[in-house]
Amino acid sequence: MTRHHLINGIQVPFTAEEEAQRDAEEQAWNDGAFDRAMANLRQRRNRLLAECDWVMVSDSPISDKTDWQTYRTNLRDITNGLSTVEDVNAVVFPTKP
Repeated sequence: MTRHHLINGIQVPFTAEEEAQRDAEEQAWNDGAFDRAMANLRQRRNRLLAECDWVMVSDSPISDKTDWQTYRTNLRDITNGLSTVEDVNAVVFPTKP
């Protein structure tokens, strides 16, 4: 299907060069989908890790940190083995202790 754009209010079909350029832009966007999904996943994971940093300091009021250590390890490992956008979208975050 031919793409069109407006020039001075008139719908004009893309030239072959414009079609090729747009195809390249769309391909670049699609090629970056996994990287964008991983960046979003890491951002959320990093926020959750930062929210519980206080638990791991030496003067934390929590003495038994085993559950928290497991939680934080699971968060850090959450990106392991992901290779597709579908994998990233299917990630289930661990439950905070």
